[in-house]
Amino acid sequence: MNNSQQPPSRDGRINSILKRLGKAIARLPQLIRDGWRTDLVALRNWWRRQRGARVDFVVFHISGSLPERAGPPRSFLQRQLPLPPRPLTIETLNKRLQRIADAENVRGAVFILGDFTFTAFARLQNLRRSLTRLREAGKEVVVYTPYLDLAHYYVASAAGYLVAPEGAQFDVVGLHSEAIFLRDALAQVGVEAEVLQISPYKTAGNIFANSEITLEQKRQMEWLLDDHYDVITADLAYARDLSKDAIKSFIDAAPFAVERALSAGLVDAVAYEDELPRLLAANNKNVESSDVESAGSEQEASSKHDHAKLQSWDKAGPMLLEKGRRPSRRYIGVVSVDGVIVMGPSRQPPINLPIPLVGGAMSGEETLIQLLRRAENDDNMAALILHVESGGGSSLASELIWRQVTRVAAKKPVLAYMGDVAASGGYFVSAAAGHIMSQRSTITGSIGVLMARMNLHDLYGKLSINRASLNRGAHAGIYSEARPMSPEERNILWTSIQETYKQFKAVVAAGRDMNLEELEQIAGGRVWTGRQALDRHLVDSHGDFIDAVSKAAELAGLPLDDKHFVAARNLFARSDAYIPPQPDDIMQELANLIFSRQLRSLNGQALLIMPFDLRLF
Repeated sequence: MNNSQQPPSRDGRINSILKRLGKAIARLPQLIRDGWRTDLVALRNWWRRQRGARVDFVVFHISGSLPERAGPPRSFLQRQLPLPPRPLTIETLNKRLQRIADAENVRGAVFILGDFTFTAFARLQNLRRSLTRLREAGKEVVVYTPYLDLAHYYVASAAGYLVAPEGAQFDVVGLHSEAIFLRDALAQVGVEAEVLQISPYKTAGNIFANSEITLEQKRQMEWLLDDHYDVITADLAYARDLSKDAIKSFIDAAPFAVERALSAGLVDAVAYEDELPRLLAANNKNVESSDVESAGSEQEASSKHDHAKLQSWDKAGPMLLEKGRRPSRRYIGVVSVDGVIVMGPSRQPPINLPIPLVGGAMSGEETLIQLLRRAENDDNMAALILHVESGGGSSLASELIWRQVTRVAAKKPVLAYMGDVAASGGYFVSAAAGHIMSQRSTITGSIGVLMARMNLHDLYGKLSINRASLNRGAHAGIYSEARPMSPEERNILWTSIQETYKQFKAVVAAGRDMNLEELEQIAGGRVWTGRQALDRHLVDSHGDFIDAVSKAAELAGLPLDDKHFVAARNLFARSDAYIPPQPDDIMQELANLIFSRQLRSLNGQALLIMPFDLRLF
């Protein structure tokens, strides 16, 4: 008999039994927790049924900035200040809507759309998707809004029942975009912007360096507007059961009174907010018979009343029946790259001010690298979602973050989820992910480089400011704003830009499995919508954050269905403790040497003292 066919020895059988026993013992605490959780859900549901707890609609007021994910916890000092409460996030909203979708004792949700302080189309699509997902779960979705402009109406059109008050105006007048050019204005005060850009499509510096729009900038703005307009008209036509041509004709005729919108089928009812309970009670006939049967006598009693029962989340949440789901031991981590990418630690102001680079968030490479190293070393993290909400920033910081993402991706699946904008430096850090997901209207791409600095020589003269400069080194004053660049200095900086662009393309080509010739046709600073990026292989799929979690769970082999739950946890900096990098194994080092996929280091020290850093926008 062949040795490989011999039965295992007695010691081998004992070792095998002991291993299985050890695994069973290790799982015992989790099984106990799952059992307790299931019993508690059953107990709470029994108590709610005994009380006859029922809500017709849960009311949500949606307004303000509505960020995608929750920000880092406030510090002790911030908690002592009279700061406004944190805004509602789409993350929190989706968790609550999932509770409503699971509950048998609620008809649906009413969304009161207030004043939005954001205009990003991708975020509107995410909010709209939250509403459509609730409808797909069989719940009624009602929207009431006094605002019928494009942003609000686009979201509201996803509802099964859309209500606007008398006096509202259908104000969906289309898309408008404009560019401002400051070159001539700056010249009047003696300021000149010296901009070097990798191609005419890398237009971020045009605002300072140009007097009017260039042909390339105009073309780029046109293809972005065309794609947005096509998506909007198609979605509105499908939602309101109209043709795209009909929607376009209404847009061209706007603005007009809400009564005309009602007769045209653009809204379903005209009423005030306080009339909603009566209106929705009268509309109760739309509830399917299966819902009535599941609700039992409570539903029959509710239908006898003239007013639907509307409750805020704080009151309705404890009344909703729950669906027990078994949580996975392993989780999906979320690291957010939010705002301008900079060297140093991340900075998150308590209040965002409407001042570029001052009022917004800044993602520092020091903070992000430490978070990514935590993700790399955490065996309980099955996959990582790199959530990118950034138009770029420092090229060196982007490279260092990218490097750490590649290390995480060598150990576990990494999915880059693009929010409103993930362009240039934001695309750079995403390129190492195994899967890139965006919304259809995410702004992405902009694979290109520019460098800019201000020449204040004439301004100093107008102000009678005299400066004396002493240098050691042939190019010690290359970043000085006191004089224009010399031809030699311009050539040096142009060479630097070309090298950075070459490295940027190498990263994208390797990450997206594209050749450089193919990539060049869609790079050069060109900006794309998510839908255009999918056609050009810059992203892999479209969806919102819920879809991103589902895809990450799939990549990690985690069960995610009606009986299982996988947590998605935001990672924030908990301390300033330094986490050293873990050594690569021999095979990984060998692969790095063979395929040469590492970028050469960039000298960021000189760039940091420029009035304008080298940035990937």
